[in-house]
Amino acid sequence: MPTASGPLPDHLRRYFWGYDAEHLTLDRSRHTIIQRLLEAGGWDAVVWLRAHVGDDALRDFLAQREGRGLSPKRLRFWALVLGIPREQVDRWIAVQRANPWHRRTER
Repeated sequence: MPTASGPLPDHLRRYFWGYDAEHLTLDRSRHTIIQRLLEAGGWDAVVWLRAHVGDDALRDFLAQREGRGLSPKRLRFWALVLGIPREQVDRWIAVQRANPWHRRTER
């Protein structure tokens, strides 16, 4: 099992095509790794992330950011997986939709 200070496993590197994956570790790039895998990760990424970060840390991450950076679809998914109250996620999504940038980029 990889350590937090080791490089990402090979099967996760495809999610970080814009980065030098050799230098991404949970110690140095925790925010980037969590954000990218929460938004774009497949089942392999979900399993790895939950095993290495833990559900409490993922809930805290989402709460601190109030869901920013995740699509409403992914926020709903993670709310179900992590047991985040629907009302809380509804508020996060409403704030995102009120943002002019969100309205401009959503189609």
